[in-house]
Amino acid sequence: MGLRRVRVWPRGGLFARLLTASLLVAVCAVAATAWLAVAGTTRAIRIQQGQSLKDDTRVYDALIGYAATHTDWGGVQDLVGDLAARTGRPITVTTPARTRVAGSEQGVRLPYRPTALVDPLRLDPVLSDAGPIDPRAVGPFLLSAKDREKLRHSADQVARCLRGMDVTAEVATLPSGRTTIRPAFDPKGSLVCDALGLRMPLRSERVPLDQVNELATRCMKQQGRDGLRVWADFTWAFLGKGPENSAHAAQECVTEARREQLVSYVSPPVLLFVGDHNSQDTSGFHLSPANTTRIAGAAALVLAVAAAVTTLVGRRMVRPLRALIGAAEHPADVSVRVPVTTRDEIGRLSAAFNDLADRRELLERQRKSLVGDVAHELRTPLTNMRGWLEAGQDGLTPVDQDLVALLLEEAVLLQHVIDDLRDLAAADARSLVLHREPLYVRDLLEQVMSAHRGAAGPAGTALRIEAAGELEAYADRVRLRQVVGNLVSNAIRHTPSGGRVVARSRREGGDLVVEVADSGSGIDPADLDHVFDRFWRADKSRSRQTGGSGLGLAIVRKLTEAHGGSVSVASTPGRGSVFTVRLPQP
Repeated sequence: MGLRRVRVWPRGGLFARLLTASLLVAVCAVAATAWLAVAGTTRAIRIQQGQSLKDDTRVYDALIGYAATHTDWGGVQDLVGDLAARTGRPITVTTPARTRVAGSEQGVRLPYRPTALVDPLRLDPVLSDAGPIDPRAVGPFLLSAKDREKLRHSADQVARCLRGMDVTAEVATLPSGRTTIRPAFDPKGSLVCDALGLRMPLRSERVPLDQVNELATRCMKQQGRDGLRVWADFTWAFLGKGPENSAHAAQECVTEARREQLVSYVSPPVLLFVGDHNSQDTSGFHLSPANTTRIAGAAALVLAVAAAVTTLVGRRMVRPLRALIGAAEHPADVSVRVPVTTRDEIGRLSAAFNDLADRRELLERQRKSLVGDVAHELRTPLTNMRGWLEAGQDGLTPVDQDLVALLLEEAVLLQHVIDDLRDLAAADARSLVLHREPLYVRDLLEQVMSAHRGAAGPAGTALRIEAAGELEAYADRVRLRQVVGNLVSNAIRHTPSGGRVVARSRREGGDLVVEVADSGSGIDPADLDHVFDRFWRADKSRSRQTGGSGLGLAIVRKLTEAHGGSVSVASTPGRGSVFTVRLPQP
C-alpha cells in the first residue's frame, strides 16, 4: 500500500524572519556607529605585526641546521634562547602533538597554527630554497678529512682543465665534505677533463649509496618504470631507456630513498611557533565623560532591541523544534507524529519527519516480511538436502546417482534463490551497471526461446516468436535477455500441456515494446497488483509444484526500471496473461 506524501509549501520562511531580525540589529549597530563617528570619537587601531619573513627564515634555518646534524632535540634549548634574544620574539618548539620541547618563555599560549614544521627531510619552500632535503643532512655520507683532501685535489685539477677550455668552473664543497664543480658541467669539457669522475663514490660512500640505489630502483619498479643508477652527488641516470614522463618520478624516488635512509640520522619533525615582538597596545578610545555616557546608552539600547527581537523569534522557532526533539527521542520501536503548525521550513521539516516515520513503518513491515520470505525460501531446499543426506548417512536410502541428482536439483534451486536475491540487492543499491549496445531484437528472442525449449518440450508447451528480423534496439543485451527469459520461464510454468507461449516485439513511437503472452491459467484481477512483489505467489500454499523462487518478476521490474522503462501485465483468468515490457530508445 503506497503512502500519501504530505507537502507543506513555504510561506513566510524562517530565512526571511531571521534575515529581517539580523537587518534590524545591523541597522541599529550601523546607526550607533555613525553617531559615534559624528560625535568626534577617534579610535586608533594598532595591530601587532609579526617579525619580517627574514627573521622567520633565520630562526627556521638555524633550527633546520640543528636538526640536520643531531638525532634528537635534547640540546636545542640554548639555541632557542639565543635566537629569541637576537630577534626579540618568543620562540617555542613542540612535538607534532603540541608537547613542549624547548622555549624562550614559560606558559606561553600557542596559536592555532604553527609558524612552520621543522623537518630537515621536508623543507618549507616558503622559508627555504635549498630543495626538498636540507644539504646539511648528510648522514652516512660525511667524509673523512683524508677523503675530503683527495676529492678537493681532483676537483682543482678538473677546474683548471675546464678553465683552460674557456669554461667557467668554480670548486664548491658540500656539507658532507664532497667537492663539486659549479655551475653545471659542460658536456664536451666534462668528457675531456674527466669531470664526470667526481661523481663516482669513494670507498666509504659505496655502502650507503648502494642502499639509496636499491630504494630508488624499488620505488621506480613499483610504478612499472625502469630502474635507476644514483651517483655520489645524487644525480641519476636510467638503467636502460627511461619511459616518457619518468624524470619527475625518478627524482621523487631518489628523494624518497634519501629520506628513508636519513631518517635515523636527523632529529624528528617538530612544530615551530614564533610570536610577535613585545610592545604595548596603544589602541583605545579618547572620550569625554559625556560622550562615554552617550555611548553606553546607545550600546544598551542596541543590546535591548537585539535581545527582544531574538527572544521573540527564537521562542517561536524553538517550540516546534522541541516537539521534534521529543518525538525523535522516543524508543526506536515507537512511531510518533508531530503536529504541523507552520508553513515555513520548520513546518516542512515536521511534515518530512512525519513522512519519514510513515516510510519507516512501511520499510519495517517490508523488512520483517522479507526476512520471513527469505528464511522460508532457503529453509525448504536446505531441509530437503539435510534430510536426504542424513538418510544416506544412516543407510536408509542408497547413496547413488538418483540421490546425487536430487541433491543437485535442490542445490541449483538454492543457488537460483541466492542469485535472484543478489540481483535485487544490486538493483536496490543502484549499483547495477548497464552495458548498452545495438542489438537485433529477434536474435535475442530466438536465443531466449532456444534456451527454454528443454523445459517447454516435456511440459508440452509450444514456443513461438512474432518479431521482424530487422528491428533494432539499444539496451544491455545480458540484462534484456534476463528480463525476457524470466517472463518466458514464468509463462511456461503457468501454461498447461498443449498451450503456447508467444514472444512479440515492435516499435511504438520512440519505445521498444516486448510482449510475452501465454495461454495459461491467467491471474485473478485481485492479484494483478502483487505479481511483481518479491516472493509473491498466487498459490497461497507456497508449494513448489510450479517451480520458481518468487523473485523472477521482481527482477524483471527492477531491470526494466534500470533501463528507464516499465513493465505491466494484463490477464484473463482461464485464458492466459500478457506481460509487456516498454523500453525508451534514443
